[in-house]
Amino acid sequence: MTNLNIKAFQIGGKWIGDDVRREVITSIDPADGSVAGIVSRALPSDVDEAVEIASQAFKNKPWRKLRPDQRATTLYTIGSRLLAERESLAKLQMNDSGKPWKECLNMVDMAAGNFRYYAAVCETWQNEVTSPRGDYFSMAMAEPFGVVAAITPWNSPLISESQKIAPALAVGNAVLLKPSEETPQLAIELGRICSESGLPEGLLTVLPGYGEDVGAALVNHPGVRMISFTGGTDTGRIISSSAGRRLIPVGMELGGKSPHIVFEDADLDKAVAGVLSGIFGSAGQSCVAGSRLFVQKSIYQKFIKELVERTAKIRVGLPSDLTTQMGPVISEAHRQKIASYVDIGRAEGGQILTGGRIPDIPALKNGWFYMPTIIDGLNNSARICQEEIFGPVLVALPFENEEDVILQGNDSVFGLAAGIWTSDYSRAWRIARELEAGSVWINTYKQSHIATPFGGFKDSGIAREKGLHGLRLYSQVKSIFWGMHSNPIQLG
Repeated sequence: MTNLNIKAFQIGGKWIGDDVRREVITSIDPADGSVAGIVSRALPSDVDEAVEIASQAFKNKPWRKLRPDQRATTLYTIGSRLLAERESLAKLQMNDSGKPWKECLNMVDMAAGNFRYYAAVCETWQNEVTSPRGDYFSMAMAEPFGVVAAITPWNSPLISESQKIAPALAVGNAVLLKPSEETPQLAIELGRICSESGLPEGLLTVLPGYGEDVGAALVNHPGVRMISFTGGTDTGRIISSSAGRRLIPVGMELGGKSPHIVFEDADLDKAVAGVLSGIFGSAGQSCVAGSRLFVQKSIYQKFIKELVERTAKIRVGLPSDLTTQMGPVISEAHRQKIASYVDIGRAEGGQILTGGRIPDIPALKNGWFYMPTIIDGLNNSARICQEEIFGPVLVALPFENEEDVILQGNDSVFGLAAGIWTSDYSRAWRIARELEAGSVWINTYKQSHIATPFGGFKDSGIAREKGLHGLRLYSQVKSIFWGMHSNPIQLG
């Protein structure tokens, strides 16, 4: 790399970025509008070369034929290396995404845990011996697809990237990773760490490009045999359509508009804290954000009053400030989108109870901050109750009883997550079973770990990441039969 100011990427051991004529992607720090980093931009022509190299690495390198414990050793090493570079990676993520410092440290820990978990799964995974129905022995084997395309979003880059790469590599695949153009730096560092940890060359290539060219080239390339995508539902439909024409499998984790339900018998102090964390954590830029709050009518006014008072005290500030509870949103364009939805809510008759504006704090004037916002006075059919905002905007709605809240909670094209607060565990069980959501939290919210499957119902996704399901996502099943009969098979 001759230009130390530009992060290059590798294709088959060749650094892409030395050519000064190469276009670049500039990452902007959402906290102050400064340049967070510059990376060399991948182009559609790079995809052809990357797919060919990945295909050859899959076929000719020993990776997929190694014993599971041998692949696991490399995955364990990657997890250890991530922790060894914890602070530098966290700082890079903070500058790229604007997330508060403590959250960035936690995300590095989670990414390292993802590799350690799939290392453990890899070396303990058992193929199935199936019950025979004749004179033969039969079993079902998990086999890799070959070249997998992984396309990740900007809101939690290192976590999203690790929970796709780790299981895909564990099974034996080669991976082409396209990170979001908003947060491209972490993926390049992750690629470097994987290479330095002993992953054979060509099995992971990072392509920092734009969705409309590099993403599209990956999705449509005949050499790509499986696609994993996390992002918006509209883009997911386009990718699924292309995959359907090519008859290749996809894993999709898409949008959400999650109902967060509080019953009158809930521990209200814990429920308020859970609601605040559920929507204003990560500045609302979370697919599982509890953006639709349903509160039982008998406690609605009391609960909302306390919620508004505590929301107004949230410390919005620079990500590097250890007292900050909520940082900026990802970009100026995204902040404009959030503000436009708040305007739509006003026009629909909503009342802004707190927030609904850009903060007037001098230290934040150059960044893309937006105050945590609560709106009520609407019904569930309003646009801001039905469309994903992906920002710190909460819409509060009252409900009468179980039947009412189940109907309203399920009245959405999305079905990613839901939360329930009640002291009645029979009720919690009934409602959890009725809600159309891939994850349901009871008396907690946004808890997640790599061992539990994650994904959505309806327009929120296809298939499941994490857990054993995550390993199955990146594998295809081969059935093998051994004949045990002593006599020839008879015709007819």
